[in-house]
Amino acid sequence: MKQMLNELSEFDSKLLTLLSANARMSWAELAVELGVSAPAVTAHVRALEERGILRGYTVLVDAESVGLGMTAFVFVTLGHPRHRAGFLKRVTEWPEVLECHHVAGDDDYLLKVMTGTPRDLDTFLSEKLKGLPGMVRTRTTVALGTVKSTPVLPLFA
Repeated sequence: MKQMLNELSEFDSKLLTLLSANARMSWAELAVELGVSAPAVTAHVRALEERGILRGYTVLVDAESVGLGMTAFVFVTLGHPRHRAGFLKRVTEWPEVLECHHVAGDDDYLLKVMTGTPRDLDTFLSEKLKGLPGMVRTRTTVALGTVKSTPVLPLFA
């Protein structure tokens, strides 16, 4: 992470932090916050997009208010590396899977999964995930609540 921070100017780090917190800020609002002109902000944003640093814009939806009250973290162990491609293809297709991380340790992957109810989670685990070829084990931890969840990266850490 430190190397990436060194590749960004302090201006770009501040710009990314502002956009991460509120992607609806206008170029003019960003310009005022950053002490530059709106065209300068536009040029920096375009450059960050071209470099692949700024990958897109989105909205944050309160999961519980739309019926997605179950958050679970599922550790996955595959039997052999030959099953990896099929597993990864399916995981990217399932809307319940918000994140998929390749991890070190006893397991191969960690999934962040959101569903509406415990029954929905059970269906996902039993009928989708555990039915994949090469699945050896899953371990699931259900989140009882979320204290912090943020899309804002620690660019000034």
